[in-house]
Amino acid sequence: MSSDTVVRVRGLSKCYRIYQRPSDRLKQSFMPRLSRILGREGRTHYREFWALKDVSLDVRKGETVGIVGRNGSGKSTLLQMICGTLNPTLGDVEIDGRVAALLELGSGFNPEFTGRENVYLNGTLLGLTRDQIAERYDDIVDFAGVGEFIDQPIKAYSSGMMVRLAFAVQAQTSPDVLIVDEALAVGDAKFQAKCFDRLDKLKQTGTSILLVTHSSEQIVTHCDYAILLDRGSVVDRGSPRHVVNRYMDLLFGKERRELSNEASQLVADGGSGEQEFSLSLEEDLFSTRPSYNAHEYRWGDGAASILDFQIATDLESFPALIASGELVTLAVSIRFHVDLVCPILGITIKTKEGVTVYGANSETLEIDQFREMGTKGTTAVVKATFNCRLAQGDYFLSLGLASRNGEDIVPHDRRYDAIHIQIAPELTFTGLANLDLNLECRVSPHE
Repeated sequence: MSSDTVVRVRGLSKCYRIYQRPSDRLKQSFMPRLSRILGREGRTHYREFWALKDVSLDVRKGETVGIVGRNGSGKSTLLQMICGTLNPTLGDVEIDGRVAALLELGSGFNPEFTGRENVYLNGTLLGLTRDQIAERYDDIVDFAGVGEFIDQPIKAYSSGMMVRLAFAVQAQTSPDVLIVDEALAVGDAKFQAKCFDRLDKLKQTGTSILLVTHSSEQIVTHCDYAILLDRGSVVDRGSPRHVVNRYMDLLFGKERRELSNEASQLVADGGSGEQEFSLSLEEDLFSTRPSYNAHEYRWGDGAASILDFQIATDLESFPALIASGELVTLAVSIRFHVDLVCPILGITIKTKEGVTVYGANSETLEIDQFREMGTKGTTAVVKATFNCRLAQGDYFLSLGLASRNGEDIVPHDRRYDAIHIQIAPELTFTGLANLDLNLECRVSPHE
C-alpha cells in the first residue's frame, strides 16, 4: 500500500446463503457431511446471494469518497467490511490508521446508559483514554446540542438527538478514516450544515472520509471521487458529477439506447425552422448552437427528441453574458417519434459544482397545454421565461422529456448540463441568488 493510501480494498465480495425453509438450514448442517462419509455427491439446500461482487477501491489521505447506489446495491455491506464488523467471503481490506464509523443510528450506544456514560463508552471503543475523552467532552456535548439531556438515558432521546451525539463523538476523536452511512439524513438542516463543516475541517487535517448518501448534491459538493454500486458491483467510478449522472440513470430511467430506425429517419429528414424562435422542427441542431455544452450527458429511450433550443434576453439572442435580474427566454423544439400521453418537460439550473439552484417541470407547474402534445410525427415548440436572479458565475441548464407509465417515470430524452450560461459580475449581493433584500432605517433625533 502506497504511503498516501489509507484504505485499500481488493476483490471484496460477500455471499449470503438463502434458505427456503428452516428445515433446509438443518439439512445443510449435516447432510453434506453424511454424503461425504457415504461416498456420495452431496447437494446444497440453499441458494447463494452475492451482496457484493469483486469491489476494489483505494482511498487516499485527506480524500472524501462518495458511494452511491440504489437500495440493496451493497453500499452498507461494503462499509461494514471496511470497518471490520462483517467478514468478507472473498477479497481483503487494508487500513492504515484508526477508523471511526456511523453505520447505524445509535450503534455502539447502550440505551440504559446516560448520554454522558455513552460518550465515555463510545470514546473508549474508539481507542481513546479516559483523559483524552475528558479533554474533548465539552466540545462533544456542545456539538451535539443535547443540553441537559446529557445525563438522561439514551432510550429517552429522539432519533435526532441520538445521531447528533453519535456523530459528535466520532467527529471529535479526529480519526484517520471516518465512515458515514446515511446517518446525517436524520438531522435537521442546521445540524447537517454543522456536520459538513466539521467534515471539511477533518478533511483539511488529513482525515479520509467515506460518505454514503442518496443526496446527489452532497456527493457533488463534498466528495473528491465517487463510485456507483448496483446489484453488488461497481458500475462506474470517477468524478462525482459524472457518477451522479449515471446514478440518475439507474434511479429514474433506463440506459440510453439508439433511436429505432423509424425514429432515426424522422430526425434525419431535415426541416424548417419556426420563424419566431428560429428553431429546427425536424433536424437535431441542438449541438450546433452557441451556449451548447459539448460535455452534456444525454440519455433516454428515444421515443422523443429535444431537437433544438434558443436562449435570449431582451437585448440579444445567445448572449455571452447575462446580467443578474434580466428576463431570460428559453425556447425548445421537441419531436415525437411515438405516441406519448401527457409528456412532461423539465428544466433544471445548476451551478458548475452541480448544486441545483432551481428545477421545475410541466407537471409540477400544472401546464394544461402539455396534455395536448405527444402525437407521433409531430413537433412542439415550448417557450420558458424566467427572471435570472443568479449571482456571478457559470451555470448549466438541463432539459428532460419524460412521461408516466403508471407510477414510473419513463425518460425519453434527457440532456443534462446541455446549455451553458454565464452571469455577469454583480456586486450588490453575495451567494447564489438575488432575493431583493430591502433595508429600511429610521434614525431617532437626539433630545
